Amino acid sequence: MSACATTYLDHAATTPLRSEVADAMAEARSIPLGNPTGSHRPAQRARRLLEESRDEVAAALGRDPGDIIFTSGGTESANLAVLGTLGAAVAGGAAAVSVVSSSVEHPAVRESCRAAVQLHGVNWCELAVDHDGVVDLDALADLIDDSTTLIAVMLANNETGVVQPLGAVIETVRAHSATARIFTDAVQAATFMDLASWTAEADLVALSAHKVGGPVGMGVLAVGPTTPLAPQHHGGGQERERRSGTQDVAGAVGLAAALRLSVSERRQAARRVAALRDRLAAGLLASVAGTHRTVAAGVAILPGHLHVCFEGIEREELLLALSERGICASGGSSCASGALEPSYVLAAMGVPDALVRGAIRFTLGHDTTEADVERALATIPGAIAALRHAH
Repeated sequence: MSACATTYLDHAATTPLRSEVADAMAEARSIPLGNPTGSHRPAQRARRLLEESRDEVAAALGRDPGDIIFTSGGTESANLAVLGTLGAAVAGGAAAVSVVSSSVEHPAVRESCRAAVQLHGVNWCELAVDHDGVVDLDALADLIDDSTTLIAVMLANNETGVVQPLGAVIETVRAHSATARIFTDAVQAATFMDLASWTAEADLVALSAHKVGGPVGMGVLAVGPTTPLAPQHHGGGQERERRSGTQDVAGAVGLAAALRLSVSERRQAARRVAALRDRLAAGLLASVAGTHRTVAAGVAILPGHLHVCFEGIEREELLLALSERGICASGGSSCASGALEPSYVLAAMGVPDALVRGAIRFTLGHDTTEADVERALATIPGAIAALRHAH
């Protein structure tokens, strides 16, 4: 049996490396490079490429280059933001330290908060969301007190694509605390949203290269100049002593190239991808009985995200059936261990258990075509019908 064609609708998990990015990285690697901390010519070339990449990443975020810390990815960036900020407060002798995170944060943020409780004895509260997954601003105001050190609210959710009202979140925090820092996970948002405007007032911002067509293993944490940060990697003092370790120069070049493409294509790509997403949504709602969109119409979501629940379907079975037919999708956060476990994001939104069992995330990206959507619509209804018939 010949292998079937692949329709890739899982860009929220990872976006394939863009050819332009691969070319930029290959060009960087073709030059003899040394360790960027050295003084000889190969080291100087590496330093130049690293700092040029830092400048470009900073420009895409509307930040100063000195704010940019290169990391190994979004998970490390989240760990550094949470544990670094809280650890600095504890080391500074704060009488009480607490962190507030939304109840729909990425596992990298939630588990970092959990680790902070264990390592530093901080208090951790989760901020409620409504049935669409949007944070409750009144509840946020009630959670802030003199001990609040960090507020973590992601810009856009990795499962549902819901865009949070980050500006209103920041206004609420500033109105109730002069010292609390604001961290936003912008990993999912980076492809389609203008981070320079959306995250301008946040104290810490996390990115991951492989979610914007860059290389796996490269990320960024942008940190405001007045935000104390305790390093979590110790050694040679790279990245202004905030993240020790020899920098990945080619990875930095790749991230910068990916962001450059994202910024230049953002508006056109967002319109095109949103239209394809809406075509997929309309087709599934029309052709598959018992299909429910998880987020209500009118709620802001990322252009590429379509999260739906199919009645009477077990997502594990459906994902396998779709994979066998060449359709790539996911059932939740692909970065979580046991990603097919019940979603705490959907639980926080109050989605009924019967629907959670059939929850599927389709995510489209820059390389998704009309043919991909039509093939998905020609395949998914039959796969669901076969599973329902089998039961």
